[in-house]
Amino acid sequence: MYDVWKNALAEIEQQISSANYSTWFQDTSLASATNGQIVINVKNTFYVKQLRNRYYDIIKTALEHNDIKVDNITFEVKTTNKTKVRPREITATNAIKDHIRTIRQSTIKPPSTENGLNPKYTLETFIIGSNNDLAVSAAKSIIEAPGTRYNPFFLYGGPGLGKTHLVQAIGNELIKRDPSLKVFYTPISHFYSDFIEAIQNGKGKEFNRKFQKLDCLIIDDFQFIVNKEKSQEEFFNIFNDLYQLNKQIIVTSDRLPSQIKTVDERLATRLTMGGAFDIQLPKFEDKCAILRAKAEQIGAEIEQEAIEYIAENVTTNIRDLEGELSTILLMSEVRGLTPLELINNGSVSVNKTTKLRPTSPKQVVEKVAKYYGLSVSELKSKSRVSNIMVARQVAMLLLSKELGLSTTKIATEVGVKDHTTVMHGIKKINNSLKLNFILRDQIEEIKEKIYG
Repeated sequence: MYDVWKNALAEIEQQISSANYSTWFQDTSLASATNGQIVINVKNTFYVKQLRNRYYDIIKTALEHNDIKVDNITFEVKTTNKTKVRPREITATNAIKDHIRTIRQSTIKPPSTENGLNPKYTLETFIIGSNNDLAVSAAKSIIEAPGTRYNPFFLYGGPGLGKTHLVQAIGNELIKRDPSLKVFYTPISHFYSDFIEAIQNGKGKEFNRKFQKLDCLIIDDFQFIVNKEKSQEEFFNIFNDLYQLNKQIIVTSDRLPSQIKTVDERLATRLTMGGAFDIQLPKFEDKCAILRAKAEQIGAEIEQEAIEYIAENVTTNIRDLEGELSTILLMSEVRGLTPLELINNGSVSVNKTTKLRPTSPKQVVEKVAKYYGLSVSELKSKSRVSNIMVARQVAMLLLSKELGLSTTKIATEVGVKDHTTVMHGIKKINNSLKLNFILRDQIEEIKEKIYG
């Protein structure tokens, strides 16, 4: 019974979003399946309604694909001696909280197949925008002729921007076009742990040979190879062998190899010799397109004004963007209101940048100066020395983003001539952040000190 439901769930997982799957199916079980009468256990009565109304046909089809006769499906609340379910306690609020918690924990990317690829990741479901169009163009070239033009293909960008989706989509499309191709996806942390286990068991050569047979190797989250010299050496050897055979190599990271501490210079150079492509934060129009596409994928209705509200207020990444959409759609169904009605009556408040503000502009300037080893007077001086100018521009950016100060007020706080100098400084530092992940890390560290 357990294997049947496990297989059915695997099929269901491929048809709906990960957030919806985790919310509605994670705590279900197949209680019985006798003479076409199916009984599925769920957490509470709120889940009964959702599964019956939204997923009945999907569940029925998945069970039938596993040779289970289905005439009727009944959803029952599973009770234990320790837990009594009160009929009137329809825990919609708890369901929403569970859903939000699921979204926040959704950074784990478990592989669904032996090759590590998740079949849900396809080019058809990847939203192309101005923040990723070059990377997608390169990806399509790889699919047409793997191992030639963009090899290795190095993709970098912050978390939650779609790197994993895009590189797995490449792998899935390659196999779709030629099922005989040997494609393998693995996060670098799995590569590392498997390598250590192979060495401990005296199977280092077998580990290496496993990779030599591949036509395409996809390594995710390469930044976590920091301080793992032996793994770097092993990966370097595998990389060279595959490259010499014109096999496709794809690597993702949150930054360029040259910006990762302790990465061997030879390896860093080789990883980007086929070109390095970044995925940036989506612009407003891109975020609206992503939200609209996600809503359509799950058959949800949402007003354009609601989409624009979410897009304007979520400024972190695509993962958070989709998470907020799922939460609002869930609340909409629970409360019996449209998403826009929820927003207009204050039932939801989307703001991914809300934090306790620093006590004063002076505090921000002092923290920035201290971080860069400067005195406040040095930061506010007219010096054109590079490190002082960077510190001054970082202070401008933080005063603008964290405190919302006007450019005229910022000019006074950092000792520059006028607001145009501030505008130029903020623009320059923002442009640098697109490619300079070391600077991005520095700013995050300064913010931690400010809010700590």
